Amino acid sequence: MATNENLPPNVIKQLAKELKNLDETPPEGINVSINDDDFSTIFADIEGPAGTPYENGIFRMKLLLSHDFPHSPPKGYFLTKIFHPNIATNGEICVNTLKKDWNPSLGLRHVLLVVRCLLIEPFPESALNEQAGKLLLENYEEYARHARLYTGIHALKPKPKPKVGMICESTTALNVENTKISPKPPLNADHTNAICGTALPVLPTSLAPAAPSKVGMSTTTTTGQDQQQSSGAETTGVTAAQKTIGGGGGPAKVLTDKKKIDARKKSLKRL
Repeated sequence: MATNENLPPNVIKQLAKELKNLDETPPEGINVSINDDDFSTIFADIEGPAGTPYENGIFRMKLLLSHDFPHSPPKGYFLTKIFHPNIATNGEICVNTLKKDWNPSLGLRHVLLVVRCLLIEPFPESALNEQAGKLLLENYEEYARHARLYTGIHALKPKPKPKVGMICESTTALNVENTKISPKPPLNADHTNAICGTALPVLPTSLAPAAPSKVGMSTTTTTGQDQQQSSGAETTGVTAAQKTIGGGGGPAKVLTDKKKIDARKKSLKRL
């Protein structure tokens, strides 16, 4: 255990026990910093109580213990600038617990709690900061505005910085979940044409039958002349169908069709 020449051994032993208790079960809104090499100076970070002008602020203070502690009270100072009636511009704390109401039986926990309560309920009657005390009595809104301004400038809690990797991972996970919930259906040809605003022409395939010629089907006479006209119309229909299909089945198919037409012409001449 570390010792300090300014404090008696029995006081050091008592302080070590009390500081260990504060570390294991800290008071609400108070975090005590322990220095094993020096028990005569104790630091504490006090959170600004909710509903006060000091809310969302962290205020560091220190307690200085004299060589005759606990018979004499410690001296308290705020290291963080604060606008408060009972705290001087140099940080000195004015509270009865640390002055005329001090009792050697009071521990450090009690002192720290009293100081935090001072942020909730100031005592302008015994003000060390006369401006703050006067504003508190005459114009609370103006006093609160000054106190919030000091808190925002000197005591505001630092905001934690987000990790870039975590943001990317969460964004990726969100996109995956959205895809699972509402997947987009694949676009078919009709839907694509509707989006583009144009209708694509349907191209004929080689498997599609050639459209029958209206000319070839319009007449069925028994005369040779009419049959020749019909035959000529069929030839025209076949040729048009071949052009539409894009050549049909190729040169072999064209040669076969021509032979059939020639044979049909010969049979018509015999008649």
